[in-house]
Amino acid sequence: MLPWTRTPRAPRARRTLAALLLAVAALAGPSAAAVAAPSAGEAAATTSGWNDYSCKPSAAHPRPVVLVHGTFGNSVDNWLVLAPYLVARGYCVFSLDYGQLPGVPVFNGLGPIDKSAAQLSAFVDKVLAATGKSKADLVGHSQGGMMPNYYLKFLGGAAKVNALVALAPDNHGTTLLGLTKLLPYFPGAESLLNAATPGLADQVAGSPFVTKLNSLPDTVAGVKYTVISTRYDEVVTPYRTQYLSGANVRNVLLQDLCAVDLSEHVLIGTTDKIAFHEVANALDPAHATTTDCTSVLS
Repeated sequence: MLPWTRTPRAPRARRTLAALLLAVAALAGPSAAAVAAPSAGEAAATTSGWNDYSCKPSAAHPRPVVLVHGTFGNSVDNWLVLAPYLVARGYCVFSLDYGQLPGVPVFNGLGPIDKSAAQLSAFVDKVLAATGKSKADLVGHSQGGMMPNYYLKFLGGAAKVNALVALAPDNHGTTLLGLTKLLPYFPGAESLLNAATPGLADQVAGSPFVTKLNSLPDTVAGVKYTVISTRYDEVVTPYRTQYLSGANVRNVLLQDLCAVDLSEHVLIGTTDKIAFHEVANALDPAHATTTDCTSVLS
């Protein structure tokens, strides 16, 4: 449930806005089953092998990998497939929760994105201290692929990050399938959205956050960037707005790797092993192997 303050004024506008945000949530986040709060035992089982602060990166994989979930996600549900996939390949893998709102459990990534980037900064510092390394690699989904750019550009993250791999990121904002274009028709709706779920409002193309984020070049020197997108993305549209320009950038369309892959915005970051094979290639380009439809079996 989103944190609305109920008042007797403008009930129709508020009901309409609530319906709008529920529609956005349905598109932007995993299914209700996927994001159900795990029990303590389930959480321990699903995070087995990752978020292990005794893990020391190997010579083959010399940097820790930090996974950054998307809007409405959290440190477990977004990574039930990718985290074990990378752990099995010898990586030290860590995931964080960010963008929490008071009174809103499980569904994260809703707070102001600049504050979320500060949470990422603190988490990266924690991981680097635990692993004894000077740099990490970041892998993010949706907002989690875009928000680290703020960390890299404005919070000094470039000195601590080797590579950013982004799955379906909204790097230049999104119209959320045009749903946000309805906001001007409801006086006060945009300010209410900012107050209630700033992490959503910040992602709208043309928002003050997106404007600041893109006031600097897409990339920062010294960081390697990979963007993996799907033509069937129904949240960050058009999908080409996800791409970055600059040195050390590789923009990948999932369907160029496997034409019959139908993954959309959620699945590309939560279950798609073809996309995950390309993530592994981006983390270790010296030993990259061909990604194609058979990678689903890898």
